[in-house]
Amino acid sequence: MRRWGLGAGILAAVFLFAQPSAVPAEAADVQVPEDIFQWVQSTARQNYYFNKQQMKYAVDADGYMDLNTLIVPTLCTYDDIQIQDVVAKRRWNRLPMKGYDRLIGEANYMKFNLKAHTVQIIEHDDLDNTFTTLTKDTDYPVVQYDVLSEKSVDGKFYRAIEKYASTHQDAVIANTMTTGAKLRPADQKALKKAKK
Repeated sequence: MRRWGLGAGILAAVFLFAQPSAVPAEAADVQVPEDIFQWVQSTARQNYYFNKQQMKYAVDADGYMDLNTLIVPTLCTYDDIQIQDVVAKRRWNRLPMKGYDRLIGEANYMKFNLKAHTVQIIEHDDLDNTFTTLTKDTDYPVVQYDVLSEKSVDGKFYRAIEKYASTHQDAVIANTMTTGAKLRPADQKALKKAKK
C-alpha cells in the first residue's frame, strides 16, 4: 500500500471483514510534518491541514496550467472520540473494518474552481497511523464555499486554502511545473502585468 502525505507518491493512494483488535491510535500521537502540511484550524474533534508542497493547478490535455482550477491534498487528524464515531458508523453499516483499529484521520483530494468559488472532494481516504489508505470514496457533491457561514468549519478551511493559493501563487505555479506543465502566454503576460 502507498502512503498519503509522505514522499513522492503523495497524490497516489491504494485503495475484508475483521473487527478492531486494539485500542484506536490517539490523534495527539500523530506527527504531521510542518514542512509539508500547513495547519489551518483545530476543532474539538479534528485538526485541519493542507499539503502546501503538493498544491497544484490543474493541467489541460495540451499541458497548460488552468489557473482557475486548484488541486489540493488535505489532511484531518482525529481525536479518540471522532475515531470511535467513525469506527462505530462503519460497524453499524457493516462496512469492512480491517485496519480501523489504527485509524488516525482522513485525507481528501480537493478540486477548487477559484473563479466560481466551488470545491469538490474528488477522493476521500481514511488513513491509518502510517498514513496508509484504509478505504477510498469518490462520490461527493460540489460545494459553493463563498456562501458558507463565517462560523462554518468547512467554509473557514476552504477559504484559508484559497487565500494561501492566492498569496503563494508563484509557489503553486512552481509546484505545477514539476509535472512538466507550462503557463499559457496570455497567463504569463497577465501575471507579469499584475506584479508591476
